[in-house]
Amino acid sequence: MAPPLGNDVHTSGPGHRRSRRSVLAGFSALGALGALGAAGCTRVAVASGRNGGDLLDRLRAQGVVRLGIAGEIPFGYIDTDGQLTGEAPELAKVIFKRLGVDRVQPVPTEFGSLIPGLNSQQFDVVAAGMYVNPERCEQVIFADPDYQMLDSFIVRKGNPKGLHSYKDVVAKKAKFATGTGYAEIQYAVEAGYEESDILIVPDQVAGLNAVEAGRVDVFAGTALTTREVVKKSTKAEATKPFEPLVKGEPHVDGGAFAFRPTETGLRDAFNAELRKLKKSGELLRLLRPFGFTEAEMTDLTAKELCGG
Repeated sequence: MAPPLGNDVHTSGPGHRRSRRSVLAGFSALGALGALGAAGCTRVAVASGRNGGDLLDRLRAQGVVRLGIAGEIPFGYIDTDGQLTGEAPELAKVIFKRLGVDRVQPVPTEFGSLIPGLNSQQFDVVAAGMYVNPERCEQVIFADPDYQMLDSFIVRKGNPKGLHSYKDVVAKKAKFATGTGYAEIQYAVEAGYEESDILIVPDQVAGLNAVEAGRVDVFAGTALTTREVVKKSTKAEATKPFEPLVKGEPHVDGGAFAFRPTETGLRDAFNAELRKLKKSGELLRLLRPFGFTEAEMTDLTAKELCGG
């Protein structure tokens, strides 16, 4: 879920764009705050601040950690009962509890405001399933990814245009849509699609509607979100997941928690607990209710995705 852009802001097609996965819009029917698409890191091994920062000690003393979320199902959102949930918040609850911080407090914002909000101390950590990419790695530091993700398309039943990759979309001159701030914007452009021709919609629900109504031939999103959103559709289906090409090479995205560059101590403590959850299999148990499967579990590191 998310665009490989540094500042996560831009405009494209007939709507606003860029902030990987989205602006607060589109999940009103589900009682959520917002939308979809991926996120951030700085050179992972660079330790800034005194002894890696003292944020963890302060969080323990306060007993609460503030989580920046972007209202995106299934990554981090407020449910119909007004409760914070999603893969990242639920994982945060477990890890911060183990680190001695009993409570988490959501701070909803637009996806494009997550990194600026983190660095201006509006919250303590980004818990939004943010994709790790080199541009974001210049602004924040990431924990290792807690999931990996391939892309998939929403198409009409039977996939009449035979769309299985971004190259197919270009070659067959298909009408293409994706979400606000999605990484898929850049993947389509790299394949040769004119960015000005991309229809930008708030999220995968709007993307499904556009395909069903025939306004576009294809909507691109993450494999998880596309397969979930088409479950009740009688007019559309999700294609088989595939790896987009980045600089001509197959690419797998990974989503992770983001921290301020000075807080390497908190990032390292978080990573230590995350590794334990992966090894025990508890991570998959925590994420499975949100549609994640064994295929989304990963050993990717932030260092790899930040480009070394």
